[in-house]
Amino acid sequence: METRITDQELSALSRAYDRIRGEISRYIVGNQDLLEIIFIGLLAEGHVLVEGIPGTAKSTLVKATAQLMGCEFRRVQCGIDTQPADVIGVRVWDSRQQEFVMKKGPLFSNILLVDEINRLPPKSQSAFIEAMGERQATIDGITMPIERPYIAIATQNPLEREGTFPLIEAQKDRFMFSHRSAFLEGAAELEVIRREHTGELDWPSYFASLSPVLQKADLLRFSQALRRVHVEEPVLAYIRDLVMATREHSDVELGVSARGSIALVRGAKVRAAIANRNYVIPDDVKELAPSAFQHRLLLTREAELSGIAPARVVQEVIGATGVP
Repeated sequence: METRITDQELSALSRAYDRIRGEISRYIVGNQDLLEIIFIGLLAEGHVLVEGIPGTAKSTLVKATAQLMGCEFRRVQCGIDTQPADVIGVRVWDSRQQEFVMKKGPLFSNILLVDEINRLPPKSQSAFIEAMGERQATIDGITMPIERPYIAIATQNPLEREGTFPLIEAQKDRFMFSHRSAFLEGAAELEVIRREHTGELDWPSYFASLSPVLQKADLLRFSQALRRVHVEEPVLAYIRDLVMATREHSDVELGVSARGSIALVRGAKVRAAIANRNYVIPDDVKELAPSAFQHRLLLTREAELSGIAPARVVQEVIGATGVP
């Protein structure tokens, strides 16, 4: 008989998530959907690709989230001169000890923010994404695991082309989820202006006031417990139908891979749990499908020339697929 996640575990997880959301909203306006994807990615043990314009508080949100989750945060600002060693690390000569010592790069953290990953040269991109996917890195022949919990959040600005190296499909597929950020709507923008006027946007004071809601051990325990969230066979078949529909869509050259299927079932379990449910419903799948699918689709040349976007194709697939 299947052992499901307990009510106590569900209650603890959903309460922690609500507290984190509340703490984030004290300083950051909006971005609740990005926070949800980061939280789901961390517990589902998958990475997140964030596409969008700068100036939408992504870095602030990620750093505050790491603090609230009791995790080590590191950030890499990518550039054309960034080398693999700048991210992964290198062995350096210690003249006092008269030996080489390991100097780990920012890759060895719990929550890593990789700003403008498409500015990394291809060699550095490949080295980073391989290490990110395998959760280990080799430096001068010495392989070292990356401590769990671990999530890499990579950003890129799709509007900038000069001096960039777009990720290829196989690299995008290593990210469990993607998210498209945008400017705030009018009411939220006014709230930002109001908070600046009243002195509430004091980042050093806000960050100093944050106390961890969770510890790393809690995250690892929750990740294990989430495997026991139940998914009925018709819901599993629904995920399969959505994936197959992307592969058969007339505007798609390359549909969603098996990694997309895995991402959707893992993410749906987390989404159910933070809603205090021990079972997945079709709405969990529908809400997460765009984040699990859109970065994995390679459209036909004709579709791209017609201005069709992957997000539109995903919505068409969701609309055309029967819900159990």
